[in-house]
Amino acid sequence: MSTSSIATSTPVGAPTQVDPRGLRFGAALTSLVVAAALLTVSPAREVAIVLTAAQTVVFAIGAFLGVRHSPYGRIFGRVVRPRIGPPAELEDARPPRFAQAVGLVFAVVALAALALDLQVLALVALAFALVAALLNAVVGLCLGCEMYLLVRRATAPAA
Repeated sequence: MSTSSIATSTPVGAPTQVDPRGLRFGAALTSLVVAAALLTVSPAREVAIVLTAAQTVVFAIGAFLGVRHSPYGRIFGRVVRPRIGPPAELEDARPPRFAQAVGLVFAVVALAALALDLQVLALVALAFALVAALLNAVVGLCLGCEMYLLVRRATAPAA
């Protein structure tokens, strides 16, 4: 695997590791797409549907195939990372993948609401997705990742 990839190779059975800067880059792009969808819900619902559908696909790829396979991860790996060099440290890819699944739920709800012309529900779902993406992009706080850790702790066998 090339050094420009968002993920690196790991020993068999070990979790995939990802560059946290790539996750923030993806969150920034998500913020842009979701903000644009949010702003077009009322004046141009069809545009909001297209933007939300595109982001839904990005979330689905990230959730089911992993963040390195998502379009934003590929852009980061091919365009950004070669220019900024390797990260100081890597992170486990499982929490961000879970976060993509959480984003997918919000995107699907927003998309369904847009299709059914339920503007308030679409606005709320998109707003939640935007807040989560902005928190990750701006300050590095991944709400879905934190949810993953809480779920893992809650479901871990007692020691």
